[in-house]
Amino acid sequence: MTSASSAMLDPVTARPAPPADRTTYGSLWRGVPRELGFLLLTMPIAIVGLSVLQTLFWTGVGTIVIYVGLFVLIGAFYTARGFGTVEVERLRWAGRPEIRRPLWEPADKPRTFWRSAFGPFVNGHYWLYLLHGILINPIVSIVSWTVTIVWASVALGGLTGWIWEGFIPHDGQTVFLSRVIVDWASQSSSTFDPIVGDRILYFIAGVLFAATLPFVTRGLTLMHDAIARGLLGAWPSETLQREVADLSASRGAAVAAEDQALRRLERDLHDGPQQRLIRLQMDIAAAERKLTDDPDAAAALLAEARQQAGDTLEELRALSRGFAPPLLQDRGLIAAAESLAARSTVPMRVESSLAPGERFSPETERNAYYVLAELATNVAKHSGATEARLFVDRTADAAGAPWLSVWVTDNGAGGAVLTPGHGLSGLSERVRGMRGELVVDSPAGGPTRIGTRLPLA
Repeated sequence: MTSASSAMLDPVTARPAPPADRTTYGSLWRGVPRELGFLLLTMPIAIVGLSVLQTLFWTGVGTIVIYVGLFVLIGAFYTARGFGTVEVERLRWAGRPEIRRPLWEPADKPRTFWRSAFGPFVNGHYWLYLLHGILINPIVSIVSWTVTIVWASVALGGLTGWIWEGFIPHDGQTVFLSRVIVDWASQSSSTFDPIVGDRILYFIAGVLFAATLPFVTRGLTLMHDAIARGLLGAWPSETLQREVADLSASRGAAVAAEDQALRRLERDLHDGPQQRLIRLQMDIAAAERKLTDDPDAAAALLAEARQQAGDTLEELRALSRGFAPPLLQDRGLIAAAESLAARSTVPMRVESSLAPGERFSPETERNAYYVLAELATNVAKHSGATEARLFVDRTADAAGAPWLSVWVTDNGAGGAVLTPGHGLSGLSERVRGMRGELVVDSPAGGPTRIGTRLPLA
């Protein structure tokens, strides 16, 4: 049973990530609450960080001659790292793209007490975090916090002034801002009611400041984000190092997955079609011997041989589906998934948010189909489910990079785990070879949700 749907049902079952907002006035306003929360807390956190880090650092410097200061300085480095991490997390909470974390320890060296204790002295990231917490962040935070408070106060006060200004006494007041502005602009003495004039002026100021508030909060947040990326993020060389490590791991995973797939194919051919072909050969040889002496027995053997040939052909077709069925090449992933669901012994339906006829690269479609085929087979063999669903979806991560997500869910007994040397482990290796990720959510008692995300770029 198959059907198509444009909506996913929950995050685990590959719900589409919300599309990245275009920079419109409405999208700026949607970010104001989080950005205001970030900016209003900026100076208090920065002042606390300044006080703590200044105390630790200069106490350590002053007592380093008696060796106690050495450990105080170590504490200052790790405290600076903590405050910097809080800043990075707050920026992510404020809606900014995630900042790649630095490499705090060499990945190719074992972690020891001495390396953890004295490594910060030779790691430039700790010094940058300390510089950020002691000097740069307090200065920038005071400026951004002051601008935020002034802008928000004028906007809120101006828009609500008509409510509370009537309760403020004006006895003895001789200077009114609206009268000063009008008199200066007209070069004459005005005669309007200055109290009403001030209320109108404040309201206009409130409207202007409120209208520009999203630009101010976004700009100040971007300023903090740019500083944090420069001082608290990973260096380009570390990004390249991680990329090389990821590529090496992906290549190793691809090689391991290919080796495992070849071994499995060899085992399946040996246990299935090869044995049937041997039996077929023996039946034909026996039929040849009986052809002249016992034609009836020879005919029976030939009929059995024909059945063996048909069974062998079906097994070979079943094995070929694990590679790339013609339907996948001709009509795409959705059509192949629907065919897969139709052949399943467990009632299964397909849900997708892809556009009609949307295609991807051959290797992406082939690997996505392979994942679906393996998971559908596991549902039929091991889950004990009475119903299953296949999800196919195009999503985007926080940076806007496109991904293809394929998931299989069932209402079976659950308990699926990634065990080395078994099916899901081999599937995980294959996915890693494509630089994707496999997610298994299968609590005991079910339901089971297993799927993968494959990069499209």
